[in-house]
Amino acid sequence: MLTGVTAPGPRHSATALRGLLDLLAQGAAAEEFERPAATAREAGAPAAELAEITEATAVALRIRRTLGQHRVREAQLTALFDTASDLAALRDLDAVLRAIVHRAKLLLGTDVTYLSLNDDAAGDTYMRVTDGSVAEAFQRVRLGMGEGLGGLVAQTARPYATGDYAADTRFHHTTTIDSAVLDEGLRAILGVPLRLGSRIIGVLYAADRAPREFTAGEVALLSSLADHAAIAIDGARLLEETRAALVDLNAASETIRTHSEAMRRAEEAHDQLTDLVLRGGGADDVAAALAEILDGGILIHDADGAELTRARTAPQPPPTPAVAASRARGRAVPLNGTWVCAVLAGPELLGSIALTGRADLADADRLLFERASVVTALLMLLRRSVAETEDRVRGELLGDLLSRTGDPGTLTARARRLGVDLGRRHSVFVAHGEAAPRHRLLAAAARSAQTRDGLAGLHHDHVVLVAPSDTPGPDARTLAAELGQAAGCPVTVGAAGPATGPAELPGAHDEAARCLSALRALGHTGSGGAIADLGFIGVLLGDQADLGGYVRRTLGPVLDYDAARSTDLVTTLDAYFAQGASLTRTKTLLHVHVNTVVQRLERIGRLLGPDWNEPPRTLEIQLALRLHRLTQGP
Repeated sequence: MLTGVTAPGPRHSATALRGLLDLLAQGAAAEEFERPAATAREAGAPAAELAEITEATAVALRIRRTLGQHRVREAQLTALFDTASDLAALRDLDAVLRAIVHRAKLLLGTDVTYLSLNDDAAGDTYMRVTDGSVAEAFQRVRLGMGEGLGGLVAQTARPYATGDYAADTRFHHTTTIDSAVLDEGLRAILGVPLRLGSRIIGVLYAADRAPREFTAGEVALLSSLADHAAIAIDGARLLEETRAALVDLNAASETIRTHSEAMRRAEEAHDQLTDLVLRGGGADDVAAALAEILDGGILIHDADGAELTRARTAPQPPPTPAVAASRARGRAVPLNGTWVCAVLAGPELLGSIALTGRADLADADRLLFERASVVTALLMLLRRSVAETEDRVRGELLGDLLSRTGDPGTLTARARRLGVDLGRRHSVFVAHGEAAPRHRLLAAAARSAQTRDGLAGLHHDHVVLVAPSDTPGPDARTLAAELGQAAGCPVTVGAAGPATGPAELPGAHDEAARCLSALRALGHTGSGGAIADLGFIGVLLGDQADLGGYVRRTLGPVLDYDAARSTDLVTTLDAYFAQGASLTRTKTLLHVHVNTVVQRLERIGRLLGPDWNEPPRTLEIQLALRLHRLTQGP
């Protein structure tokens, strides 16, 4: 043992312990806790004592961390209590949502916080409120259930966190979501569910624009805030619904009173007008009475737009767009200061009624006006029953004309008494309604026949119309649209003619019936046409096949081009199809370069249309080419 050296006493460790306690009391930084050990080491403290000081330092640091965690937790709990108090004081839903995301941003210290709410009808969750967001696309993004981090939270009701969203493969990435996240520049994202019992109403998020790992404490903190937020959201929503219900209740009481008065007045007017019609009053009487009741001008048009009558107003064109809108909605509609209501019998359009001079029509008067359309429908139906009697006579004449029975002279005389001149050229139209009752289609055809000085009726279970016409194909298309509009469903019309005199009409009828069958078989429902419009099908169906006409209709532009320029595109086209549409074999057959063949085919495409090489057209073109060869001879 060396003399003159004093054995180390406990004063180094005691001093160090006091220093550590002082540092804990001061809340010093972690690096300050190494100072007591360093001081003892400099003072020559033995190894054993230094070990004790090192161990005490470690314990002091653990105590410091624990105290820090408690302080953070205490601050978070205080913030949560303050948040709950603030949210409870808010009554407006938007204010509640903004307060939630702002408080989340303060508590977690992130760059961005946001909240999405579930849309049960659409089956997704949509961005509702953001704080710190700068990208517009991000603020409008919607996430399907299970898509992205938020969609997964909304679907599973579990919190999810990621330190780097773009690189995290746990989530179902979509272009829309990833693009929105990239626009916002987000990397780290934490999402927790907003719960109301077992129901998830949305997701609360906290996100940073730099990579970051969210701690369990931060997840718990945001989850606690989300629980408070869900309750506040539900409370604000219930309060809004209660306020709205009270407003609705007051409005409903007033509406009921007003509606009762309107119903009473409308019923009185309805009874007055109905009684007028049943006592034999006509359209003029109804228009005059209604103009007096509504203190305005009244116009009544039939389904074709012809004016039937008017009272206290100048003539106006039929308001076709407004009639269509009224028919679709089942209500009166305004048009440039005039109210218009379709007159309907079920889905069938009978006409329209218009009210002028009342641009500010109140709901009660509008109801009365709409009821007047019902009375007008009754009037029109009574008129139609009279017209149907005349139509029956016309239908009987039509049946005799198409049945190849009866004396032609007698038939011509009967037609003349009905205003029909069989000496003119007539076409025959056979119509088929895909869904309309036959009587409705027949009534529409009868109206069309009268406007055309023709006849309409039933023959062999089809609605048939005979009318003056030299263009059966175009007239059939017009008639199909006209009858379809009147019947409220697609109507297909086959046509034939023109025919002159009673003797030619039965044959024209047979051809029109075949044309109708072909149109329906070819899927041209709702359209119209004649045999000549059916291409090669028409050639096969027609009694007198117009082969030259078919060739002209199919190849006319190419034939005219060859004739005008002394070219031979027809031969190129024939060779192309003969060689199975092979450019190589075609150029060999024609002894030209393949580019020449391509150029000629491009010219043919410009002449015949872009679909010339499609299967339906190629069939017709090849048939026309063969007929052309036959008609041209060797």
